[in-house]
Amino acid sequence: MAKRVGVDKWLYGATLMLVVVGLLMVFSASAVMASQRFGSPYFFVIRQSEWAALGLTAMTLLMKVDYRIYNRPNVVFPAIGTTVVALLIAFFMHDSHGAHRWIRFGPLSFQPSEIAKPVLILFLAWFLQNRMDSIEDIRGTILPAALPSLLFIALILKEPDLGTALVCATVTALLLYLAGMNMKWLGVAAVAAAPVLYFMLFRVKWRRDRLLAFMNPESDPRGKGFHIIQSLIAVGTGGFHGLGYMDGVQKLFYLPESHTDYIFANLAEELGLIGALVVIGLFATLGYRGMRAAILSKDPFARFLAFGITATLLIQAFFNISVVLALVPTKGITLPLVSYGGTSLFIVLASIGVLLNITREVD
Repeated sequence: MAKRVGVDKWLYGATLMLVVVGLLMVFSASAVMASQRFGSPYFFVIRQSEWAALGLTAMTLLMKVDYRIYNRPNVVFPAIGTTVVALLIAFFMHDSHGAHRWIRFGPLSFQPSEIAKPVLILFLAWFLQNRMDSIEDIRGTILPAALPSLLFIALILKEPDLGTALVCATVTALLLYLAGMNMKWLGVAAVAAAPVLYFMLFRVKWRRDRLLAFMNPESDPRGKGFHIIQSLIAVGTGGFHGLGYMDGVQKLFYLPESHTDYIFANLAEELGLIGALVVIGLFATLGYRGMRAAILSKDPFARFLAFGITATLLIQAFFNISVVLALVPTKGITLPLVSYGGTSLFIVLASIGVLLNITREVD
């Protein structure tokens, strides 16, 4: 098969458009709050723009680097070790809202759990590429493949960050299934994980409150159900055409985390169903082109890598939008490329850079 001269322009274009939409919506959702808290309406959008510039630079550089350079033990294992150390260091940092998710160096900070996702994909792609014929070997393949994932998930749950842990678990399961693992082992894993999930959901008070609020938000509209109700009001108010860019009302201290977890609600209020469908269409384009690259790749390593990167983005987007629409209980998962968050934006753009390099190898 002839080598593609350039990268996938549809994937590249959808990524750029989502970044632009993200910057516009971060400014719209945060301007009033930033003015009151920091004295400037541009506080959040300037920081997000700086991370976008760094991320786009990384994407541009990485899409020119042959992805095969990562297919080495001396790349994979240092990446795993560095991620574990970073996740551990976060526990020694000052907590934020009771969670140890950040490593801070003065004004700079990053979230090591964001790094865990692409590193986990890298490890699984490297490990599984030559083990598809022995994928049913529990001791030789399945358990060694799952160990880094279990370690990452345990540390991320301890932060605590159930949403990111679920993303890591889902991507691991999908990649193992792609490698040919029998569904029965996924069932065994689900049964083994059920007690942990039960404890996290029903024995941790604030998560149990979230779940109960999801089931009946009207029972406590000013308390536990506030997030869900305000999100649905924002989406419903937008209607078909929206109220207009910057004209949303719910972001004015009604809609919580309007520039991060609930940015899609603000987008739906201001840009309406049309704007919401455009953003969903951009994610669909990104997902289709990424999965196309995975399917057409002849190299198993590239196939696993492309599938893992694309699946992670789609899972996160699905969860975020579903939370906004009250289809699933509230989870702290941002909308990739759109929500405010420097670490997430940079890591996602760098990962897409690797994905774009893989697209050079397919027609």
